[in-house]
Amino acid sequence: MSQALSVSQALTLAKTTLEQVSATVIGEVSELSDKVGYKAIYFTLSDKRAALACLMWRNIYQRYEIPLKQGMLVEVSGLFSVYPAKGRMNFDVKTLRLAGEGDLRLKVAQLAKKLEAEGLMSPARKRMLPEYPTRIAVVTSPRGKAIHDVLRTLRRRFPLAEVLIAGVPVEGEGAASHIREGLAVAAAAQVDSILLVRGGGSYEDLMPFNDEQLARAIAASPIPIVTGIGHEPDNSIADMVADFRASTPTAAAEKVVPDAAELASALGRMEHYLARVLRGRIEHIASSMKHLGERPLFADASYLLGSEELQLEVAAQRLQQALPAQLAGNRHSAETLSARLALRGAQLLSPYTNLVELGAAQLEGLSPLKVLARGYSITYDQKGRVLDSVDAVDLDEQLTIRLADGLLGCTVGEKHHKELSASITEV
Repeated sequence: MSQALSVSQALTLAKTTLEQVSATVIGEVSELSDKVGYKAIYFTLSDKRAALACLMWRNIYQRYEIPLKQGMLVEVSGLFSVYPAKGRMNFDVKTLRLAGEGDLRLKVAQLAKKLEAEGLMSPARKRMLPEYPTRIAVVTSPRGKAIHDVLRTLRRRFPLAEVLIAGVPVEGEGAASHIREGLAVAAAAQVDSILLVRGGGSYEDLMPFNDEQLARAIAASPIPIVTGIGHEPDNSIADMVADFRASTPTAAAEKVVPDAAELASALGRMEHYLARVLRGRIEHIASSMKHLGERPLFADASYLLGSEELQLEVAAQRLQQALPAQLAGNRHSAETLSARLALRGAQLLSPYTNLVELGAAQLEGLSPLKVLARGYSITYDQKGRVLDSVDAVDLDEQLTIRLADGLLGCTVGEKHHKELSASITEV
């Protein structure tokens, strides 16, 4: 039997022995003490049957940037240690990471921080949804409850819109890639907006919507995207980068279209308002026109034209008085000038009268008509030219002979030069 040890010796032996043992432990944070000014963070890890007191020096804790909270599942590594003064054992934590869903949440948070720094979540980047879409694409599982909720809501609120469905798996391995393909197909169909929806599920089930490449595809989409991923109160990365985030597929469908009943009611109110405004405007114009019509300016033309009418009457009277005297004077002057012009004209023409008469006698003596009257004639060919030679005509040619009292039509039967005797046969 070994020699009995004092309490301090026993605890020192335990401390020396345990500090040689390193371990990795998974447990749920059940107690937490993080007081300002303390050099260490104290917390307890528990499972269904045991609890382990832990401490982590603050400088190490701050390096990991994981704010511990009660209920978190964590995985820690370190050494066992004993505090002899109190006979208390602690687990001295050297490394810390989230376990299970907590680890997934940490990775999602880190990705969200990265994408936010790049501006993918900036409100300035997000686009406005069209007020009255005519074509809507729904990217979701064709067998889930979400698609039925969306179709029912769209049919109820805005049946005018055409709905296109891109059926894709929304959970499991490769789901993120299929969802990206569905978004590309929807954008190629030139729709007005895209609904990316799915029903509820565990955090692990929703991990495809936390995919980085899917987030970038949503941000780069030329068509506004509305997400409706039923997993409150968590937001997925897809929710954060989408143009609008709704809590459920039904809420997403309600966001993307107007309510037909509300629209009809608003149009009815607008119709009544416009009718009231127009009626009031017409009544105001009618009243103004009535008042204008009653003004003397429009009721009595002399009110506007009286002065001009008076001036015209005065001018007419002056013309009536002035014109007869003026015309009488002008008539006398014209008669005097006419007499003088007649006298002067006779004086001017007298020297030339004899010359004209002599010229007329000479012209009459030279007139061809005088020659024809003495028994001569003029012969024309078919073209009306005067013939002066027998060589200018042919036998059987039609000729016209002009006498003093008429014309003769003749045919050339013979022709002879003047040194020969000739006879002309008349037809």
